[in-house]
Formats: sequence, structure tokens, C-alpha cells
Amino acid sequence: MGVYAITGGSSGIGAKTVELLKQKGHEVINIDLRKCDIEANLATPEGRQKVIDELHQRHPEGLDGMVCCAGVSGACGNLELIISLNFFGTIALVKGVYDLLKQKGGTCVVTSSNTISQGAARMDIADLLNNNNDDEQRILNVVSQLDATNLSVGNSIYVATKYALARWMRRHSATYAANGVRINAVAPGNVHTAMTATMSANAKMALNALPIPTKYGTETLMDSEEIASVIVFLSSDDARGVNGNVMFVDGGTDALLNTEKVY
Repeated sequence: MGVYAITGGSSGIGAKTVELLKQKGHEVINIDLRKCDIEANLATPEGRQKVIDELHQRHPEGLDGMVCCAGVSGACGNLELIISLNFFGTIALVKGVYDLLKQKGGTCVVTSSNTISQGAARMDIADLLNNNNDDEQRILNVVSQLDATNLSVGNSIYVATKYALARWMRRHSATYAANGVRINAVAPGNVHTAMTATMSANAKMALNALPIPTKYGTETLMDSEEIASVIVFLSSDDARGVNGNVMFVDGGTDALLNTEKVY
């Protein structure tokens, strides 16, 4: 059985992924703020380095997989946190354990969002993230000038981080695979988690305005297991031919909104 590290494994999609991997007999190292195996704040360079160092200490022989689920929504009210955790926290971890993944021909799955195809991203921010990701502080300075109290601004920054993350994955996928490491992204739709359970009535109405075809006729959001099972698949040998793919796991919402778009 393999050894997998996962960020954000204490709740939501991450917790379900931990559960499913353990059911298959794998060792799973949960990285989160609390109730986990390695406690760290991935929104900070120090927290990221702590995790990277500890993973190397625990498993110098390598990792079979790295799954990145940690993130915050656009409604968190902290634009800098959205940038630092969703994007920089993810790519720093992937780059930091790349050598461990190479040792075992491992896999990596990062979590994007199906909102990346809906046109809400601040593409100037996404471009900054992709083309200047060695200068986190500069980008944080730019974002700090925006209105964090405006939910539409928060959502646009959230989508920008998820768009940039998917693009970062695509840019690195060929090189990673040539060195034996597959990397893919999942793009979840609206999922029932602790985060969505506490949303306001208006926010829930907005969610239901984007129907999920597989949930047609109901107001039920997707279950976290529907996303986690795909993450486990992409992390397995069953998906050995899949690399550089952004897999929409949204019950068909993206297809509904973009029926003519096949690539």
C-alpha cells in the first residue's frame, strides 16, 4: 500500500478523501490547521516549509501521492488569505515534495473549481499569479488595495486563484510526467460541506440558480464523496494514462453552461 499526503484533510472533500484512501489500506498524512497529523498554516512560507521538512523526515523514501484540498472561499473576507492559501500554499507544497514523488513515481492532484469556466475570474490577477509566482508579496500588495467587503470581489479573486492553479498544473504536467510524476486537477461543482451548510439564504439561492443536472428536480448539492472518489481514482494506477487534465466533477453543470465547448 502507498503513502499519501493530503492538505485540508480535516473537513469536507479532504476528509472524505482521507477516509477513502485509508479504506484502500493506504497510509495517509493529514495536513491542516488542527485535528490532523501535521499542523501548519499553509498560508505562510514558514508553515509550508514546516510541512515540507516533516514529510521529508517521515518518508525519505518517497511519497505515492500528494493531494491538495486546503483552501478558502471567496466569502471568507480576506483576499490575501485566498491568494496565499489557495494558490501559493498549493504550489509550494507540490514543488516542495516533487522530489519525494519522483522517488516513487507518485501522483499529484490539486483542487481547482468548476467556476474557472464561468468568466468570473480577475484574469489580471490570474496572470500575475502564473507569471510572477516567485513574488508572492508583490501580488498580496496588489490585492490588498481591493475591496475585501465586496463579495463579488472576493469571488473574482477566488476564481482567479483556481484558474491560475489549473493553468500552473497544465504548464508543469508534461515535465512532471516525463519524470514519472502525474499531476491533474479536479474542478468540483457545488458541494455540501460545512462551509456551504452555514451559507445565507441568499447565497444558497444563488447556488441553486446554477442547476446540477445529476441532481435535477432537487435542491441537493453534491456530496463530498462524489469529488473524493474521483481524487482517489486520479491518484491510482487506474488513471495511469491521465495527466495534465482538469476534470470537472460538477454533475454536468459545466456542460450545461458550455454545451458548445468541447476543449
